[in-house]
Amino acid sequence: MAKNLVIVESPTKVKTIKKFLGSNYEVEASNGHIRDLPKSKLGIDVEHDFEPKYITIRGKGELLASLKKAAKKADRIYLATDPDREGEAISWHLQQALNNDSSKMCRITFNEITKSAVKASLKAPRELDMNLVDEQQARRCLDRMVGYEISPLLWKKIKRGLSAGRVQSVTLRIIADREEQINNFIPEEYWSIDAMLKLEGSKKAIKFQFYGKDNKKTELTNREQTEEIVKAVSVSDFTVTNIKKGERIKKAPLPFTTSTLQQEASRLLNFSTQKTMRVAQQLYEGVEVKGRGSVGLISYLRTDSTRISEEADTAVRDYIEERYGKEYRSEKPNEEKAGKKIQDAHEAIRPTDVTLTPAVIKESLSRDQFRLYQLIWNRFVASRMQNARYETMSVRADNNGYTFTASTSNIMFDGFMMLYNTDDEKPEKNAALANLKEGMTLSVDSIDPQQHFTQPPAHYTEASLVHTLEELGIGRPSTYAPTITTIMQRHYITKEKKNLYITELGEAVNSMMKKAFPSIVDVNFTANVEGLLDKVGEGLVNWKTVLKNFWPDLKEAVEIAEKELDNVTIEDEKTDVICEKCGRNMVVKYGPHGKFLACPGFPECSNTKSYFEKTGIKCPKCGGEILIRKTRKGRRYYGCENNPECDFMTWQKPTGELCPECSSPLVEKGGSIVCQEAKCGYKK
Repeated sequence: MAKNLVIVESPTKVKTIKKFLGSNYEVEASNGHIRDLPKSKLGIDVEHDFEPKYITIRGKGELLASLKKAAKKADRIYLATDPDREGEAISWHLQQALNNDSSKMCRITFNEITKSAVKASLKAPRELDMNLVDEQQARRCLDRMVGYEISPLLWKKIKRGLSAGRVQSVTLRIIADREEQINNFIPEEYWSIDAMLKLEGSKKAIKFQFYGKDNKKTELTNREQTEEIVKAVSVSDFTVTNIKKGERIKKAPLPFTTSTLQQEASRLLNFSTQKTMRVAQQLYEGVEVKGRGSVGLISYLRTDSTRISEEADTAVRDYIEERYGKEYRSEKPNEEKAGKKIQDAHEAIRPTDVTLTPAVIKESLSRDQFRLYQLIWNRFVASRMQNARYETMSVRADNNGYTFTASTSNIMFDGFMMLYNTDDEKPEKNAALANLKEGMTLSVDSIDPQQHFTQPPAHYTEASLVHTLEELGIGRPSTYAPTITTIMQRHYITKEKKNLYITELGEAVNSMMKKAFPSIVDVNFTANVEGLLDKVGEGLVNWKTVLKNFWPDLKEAVEIAEKELDNVTIEDEKTDVICEKCGRNMVVKYGPHGKFLACPGFPECSNTKSYFEKTGIKCPKCGGEILIRKTRKGRRYYGCENNPECDFMTWQKPTGELCPECSSPLVEKGGSIVCQEAKCGYKK
């Protein structure tokens, strides 16, 4: 029989795909890219039509030799790398590197790793999409130009080890601008008035809020204005002037895209964008499921489409009708907002088999895999369920020309919310409003004026930053996680309790980039470049034209910056830890594994120590400081500074208090404070 070779990207996929194909198919993995631009130089011949110079990636020589050997034996070679721009480029590089008869090679793609999808792709081979390959080459070359031209300048002017990037630098700018908005924010005063009103004969007062004067919305901006209203409405009764009943629809959610998955996983599961993509990749490539072998559980994870295949759509609607009832099945899905540009090459992220419920495969998944799969499964099924419906009621009550309002809402039909309700929004419960009728008199029980101040914009979280990047058209689904990870690893930003803060180093880099390379960190310019690159992928713009237009301005800006920019000195963070060898205060340095303490007297004194972040909490055993420590595998725990003399440790953050029932330490767990001793069961 003829031998066929299928080349995929990941070794994990090999196992999953092999079981779908017969013995006349060999499946091998390229482990990502085989070729790339050289690390030691720019690797783009700017003098000769911007031709990139690709070389075999160091360490991939043996793998390439093995693939060549397998390719020679094969009568047909299927390039089955990921179904996106990067995957198309990897297939092209493989085609170039294997030096084989190109007529033997063809490209296949599948959006999910299932038997039906893989088999269908083998029946529909195609040629490489060179427009997508050229788009990836253009992106790679632009990123290389920015990185290799600007990064050495940052090393020279600030410190070694820094980097600039086409997307990462503008992302840093966005975070820095938000920080500046927060720092420059001036709070503005405003007031509210709550009136507790009673119906005659009723014991319970109903809460009404000030709306305005003469039925027009009025903003309260100062104490005098507020006190005047309080005085006017305190001396007489209110009259119910209007009751309005209605219905409110809450739409079922759209299935996940890469961006919305990252946002929801951050908000609900506390996953970083990097962790979300790593776990989703595992679910996509295949997980060992008891009784089924290796199974690809979700469709392709890098997408900005909310489209669902007809087959999957029918399957989920039938499942909803059978599991929840016909009334929960929607016949028409909600649509994506009009005007939003979507690269509709893929489907939304969805389970490959809706009957594989989270409960069915829970035992086969790790905790993180289960939580993410459950989120994806619930969202997908909910997207094909009916909208939720609320019954609403709003009441207006007037007094001396001033209007106060109260409202209530009750769920008439829960629809998709039976399965997927992650909003903080709760129905307004105000049952007493149902007893009111127009013309009724309400007496004043109490009037409560309250002073407020406007709040500054919130710090970015990973979720809100991804949302902003998507809204602005900066980066693409595959770039959000690596971009955020890079600027964290460079210590340009730091994360505390989900919030992202810019560091002194980040401020210095951003300031220099804004001064020397304003277009690189300009949001609109970056979004326009993204649009041009998309047009390359559509075959509307030549990829080298983009490079030719970009290079001269970049080169000129670098040359000017070399001459005109001053050097910036970033002081290391001083600590109160004294170097026992020379008596200096040790400083915080950054290494490949995070922070460590070093003597500032280097090279005369090369003393270093581990750095442990203080919690400000005293050890319940000996009174020492509780430090945040890490295991060898990087898992965080809390331990006493007096270790090994004191053996106190806990995986959860201690509160510094003792359990009132058994005197064991209390710790924070799942939004509650519980006793560290599980047998005790104390919780508050």
